[in-house]
Amino acid sequence: MENDLKNPARSTQTRFSFGATSAIITNLGIITGLDTLAHPKLSIIGALLVIALADNLSDSFGIHIYQESEHLSKKEVWLSTLSNFFARLFVSSTFILLIILLPIKLAALCSVVWGLLILTVMTYVISRQRKMNPYSAILAHILVAVLVVAAGHFIGAFLVARFQG
Repeated sequence: MENDLKNPARSTQTRFSFGATSAIITNLGIITGLDTLAHPKLSIIGALLVIALADNLSDSFGIHIYQESEHLSKKEVWLSTLSNFFARLFVSSTFILLIILLPIKLAALCSVVWGLLILTVMTYVISRQRKMNPYSAILAHILVAVLVVAAGHFIGAFLVARFQG
């Protein structure tokens, strides 16, 4: 963390990547879990708005408290809090737009592709900066995202079968 404070570009990237990654994984889980409901657009948009605001505020506040406990400067604490909040809000908004603009099945597919693309680009940039093999890091991160998508899908299918039948 000390090195991040000395390099403003790296610190900004760290704050953005945390919020964006959280938004990607959470939103993909919601989208793939709710796309089979009777009113999927309404359900997904409602859930994504709750995630974009309530969960985002909760997460950003958690980061804020954690960094205060680490005795970081007020400026650093607020930069982390706000950049996490706005990164998550921005990424969540892109998923909401896809759901609004496209038919639900296409929106779900495009959301998965979009989320994996953002995750891949972030992972690639970070890996190159760290002088690591970007492809193994991309593979690991994509695997986690795919597991979340699959879990969301199966949970949604189970709930539909259990409670709508």
